[in-house]
Amino acid sequence: MTEREPGVERLYPSIFGRMATRYYYLRQLRQAIEDVIRDFVARDSRNLTLADYGCGNRPYESLVAPYVHKYIGIDLPGNKVADILISPEGRIELPDEALDVVLSTQALEHVVNPTEYLKEALRVLKTDGQLILSTHGYWMFHPDPTDFWRWTSTGLKKVVTDAGFEVVHFRGIIGRSAMGLQLFQDGFTFALPPFLRPVLAIIFQPLIYLFDQIPSQGGKDKDACTYILVAKKNAPKA
Repeated sequence: MTEREPGVERLYPSIFGRMATRYYYLRQLRQAIEDVIRDFVARDSRNLTLADYGCGNRPYESLVAPYVHKYIGIDLPGNKVADILISPEGRIELPDEALDVVLSTQALEHVVNPTEYLKEALRVLKTDGQLILSTHGYWMFHPDPTDFWRWTSTGLKKVVTDAGFEVVHFRGIIGRSAMGLQLFQDGFTFALPPFLRPVLAIIFQPLIYLFDQIPSQGGKDKDACTYILVAKKNAPKA
């Protein structure tokens, strides 16, 4: 699990490196996460406890850790860098209302039951706590160890609100035409030996950048490769 995507390479990819064919996407995803951390975490004056729910090899820990009192990595058994493991029943071994922020990056598409996953996030969040979540609209099949789901913008908002959250921020990352090029590139990438993949990236990644300038941000918010959202846990209704 921790071997799949080197954290530093994912966070700061090189056009000549292992993650070259994801260069533009990973930079855009990092920027979107940085923006959300700045607007919804860094400006909070409280001593926050944040859990990275499905932390993998904790690639975004360095972005968020300076702004929280405590960072906790949560993942499946077998992840040696996780602080807390998820039980076979899908339960996080934390009491109710233990966290201020739950961070979930590119995990929701891999979980067996997204509704239960989100309800467990809701359970461990304090009232007015925040869920920061990113997941895919369009993307290639990528099991780790499973890969079940893709969302439309309205579908993702629905599954999150149905779990009991209020979505307060929603943004699309990489529009349809640019993502079409990304998928076209990926159709060739894995037929090439690894040392030739940066050559393909040098051709396609600038084109993906150019095509991503065509749609407005409003268009991307409706139809995109990936979505990032912030959702709030509201107080129970009397």
